[in-house]
Amino acid sequence: MTSGILGRLKSTLGSTVSEGRDGRPRVTPDSIDGLAAALGLAHGERWLVRVEGARTWMPDDAPADLAVSTERLNRIVSVAPADLVATVQAGATIQTVAERLAAHRTWIAIDPPGSPDRTLGSVLATGTAGGVRHRFGPVRDQILGTTVVTGDGRVVRAGGIVVKNVAGFDLSKVQIGGFGAFGIIAETNVRLRALPAARRTLLATGDLDLLANAAAALINANIDATTVELVSPAATGAAGWRLVVEIAGTHEAVLAETERVRRVGSELDWSAVTGTAAVALRAALAEAALEGPVTIRAGVLPASIPDVADLIIETLGLGRITASAGRGGLRWAGHSTPAKMIALRHVLSAREIPVTVERAPWAFRRETGHFGAFREGVRPLSARVRAVFDPNGILMAPIDGPGDA
Repeated sequence: MTSGILGRLKSTLGSTVSEGRDGRPRVTPDSIDGLAAALGLAHGERWLVRVEGARTWMPDDAPADLAVSTERLNRIVSVAPADLVATVQAGATIQTVAERLAAHRTWIAIDPPGSPDRTLGSVLATGTAGGVRHRFGPVRDQILGTTVVTGDGRVVRAGGIVVKNVAGFDLSKVQIGGFGAFGIIAETNVRLRALPAARRTLLATGDLDLLANAAAALINANIDATTVELVSPAATGAAGWRLVVEIAGTHEAVLAETERVRRVGSELDWSAVTGTAAVALRAALAEAALEGPVTIRAGVLPASIPDVADLIIETLGLGRITASAGRGGLRWAGHSTPAKMIALRHVLSAREIPVTVERAPWAFRRETGHFGAFREGVRPLSARVRAVFDPNGILMAPIDGPGDA
């Protein structure tokens, strides 16, 4: 069967087809039309499809007849600094995009967990936000529009290229955090921000409850920070929990807000981290999510972070934890089992706290689902949406758990 698929693919898609590491056919389209042709053929033949990017975040272990990679869809199509908009293909890496935009004194307000070699498509598909979500909001708020190829090979363009064009319901929002269940993101229009003239990172170490209370005081005082994160000892190698506050803006504003942080949080011993040390800290926080094979996020409110962190450690075991003290939300990475994950979901569902599996081996994801149908009635709704974007159910993305494709 594999050789037959390989032959048919090569006759249609030519040199973009090869044999993957698992011996199965792999397609690396270099155009959106090529991606659409690959999925259209898979849809017609009912071949199961595994979507791959740079393979630095999600394991490429989902069983499938065909792997489709976005690695050659890696162009930064355009950058318009005056309009603060760029168009980027999904296979471009976060580091490459950042370097290109920095040349224009701009950036995207996304600092996702994981390797800098992660693709933008991976970040959008999983909706994995980092610390700057505190000021700028979740990943979807940075996206003006997307071009998506559905499971039956249709090219769907949603949203726009300027802010005023994205009012009302935006189909691109369905794709952000959809884990590839509703199509493959091929290209996106992103909102840019001006690079700040200065930035400073402040650290305080101590007990989690003490730091959480201090963080709440900073939030209530309207400290103008890009990041206010609570970080477990394992995530930075520190002796205790850490409160990480990053401030960015003009030189004068950074100095003023630094003094305000020290004054409002006067019960803590603050240290400033700059230069290469600050870069190393940001890298450590991003890579903390790669500890062990499993990464999850819990939609917890800021006031409940200490309690829920203890509960997660008790249920799943020790891991690396980062949590947004302003926006809420907690990320845990480490070693666990599907049974423990399901048990955690049952416990937290009583508190109306959803838990998303952001990263895990296929066997784990297949058992738990990315979302796990958190609320009653969600599974039928997601099934109807999937039927629209992937009529034959060929995209391997277990969003709800057992019984899901």
